[in-house]
Amino acid sequence: MKIQKIFEKKSKTFSFEFFPPKSTRANIEFGINLGQLLRLSPDFVSVTYGAGGSHQEATFDLVDYIQNKHELTTMVHYTCVGADEQKIKTDLDYLQGIGIENFMLLRGDPPKGESSFKIQESGFNNASDLVAYAKTITDATLGVAGYPEKHPEAVDMNSDISYLKNKMEQGGDFIVTQMFFDNDAYFSFVERCRKAGIKARIIPGIMPITNFKQIKRFSSMVNAHIPDEIINAMEPLQDSPDKMYKVGVYLALKQCMELLERGAPGLHFYTLNKSRATVDIFEALPEWLKRS
Repeated sequence: MKIQKIFEKKSKTFSFEFFPPKSTRANIEFGINLGQLLRLSPDFVSVTYGAGGSHQEATFDLVDYIQNKHELTTMVHYTCVGADEQKIKTDLDYLQGIGIENFMLLRGDPPKGESSFKIQESGFNNASDLVAYAKTITDATLGVAGYPEKHPEAVDMNSDISYLKNKMEQGGDFIVTQMFFDNDAYFSFVERCRKAGIKARIIPGIMPITNFKQIKRFSSMVNAHIPDEIINAMEPLQDSPDKMYKVGVYLALKQCMELLERGAPGLHFYTLNKSRATVDIFEALPEWLKRS
């Protein structure tokens, strides 16, 4: 099913993001975690792949498995780094051929070993280029990324919103945000988007903090500010994994409840292929908040 059709029926959606496992052990753990998450009946799931399109075959196999074996609405991430028009068309045609009707279209990170993005002769240098082309060869639902606290490469917030608006004008159907920990940043971002004329659904991306060192590293990469309240709560617990987990789940639950209470149209969980935190948070959310 197209995610756009789900939006027509539901004012709030709940979804999870996975990435292809990279080892036999990770495959086994992923299978267990996938089963635990799927029993929550998410509205859709998304599957990523690595920088420069690495592990693309594994991504395609995984979306095929989830979409067709579990009959669950699945969105595949697709980037234009290292891709030309023929490759993009071949890939999107293949994915549509196995029943995929939803794409998260991104520029992507620089290829492995490179620190910055280089202009490509193919002409596909931004997500907006990819969105515009995809719109000419597919009628799928197209998701794009948004940055509540500005893309790391953007000059300022105004230019970042302008770029996002262009992605939507080229054919984007909805927005999923990068992770953030300050809800005011999300709502300020939504307000800026609305003032700029962006009317599409903007789903907040949530990453529970169960490993503080890891999250600090991720946050610095995507320009996500960690409030002092969280730093003060989590830093003293870095050598106490169980305590860190409990506090991290509590803080994420608190964040999710406030987002929903203030009108966010659902939640998209970055699971890191782990189920426990997402399951605990989702099951603790009051039913009225999920339905309202």
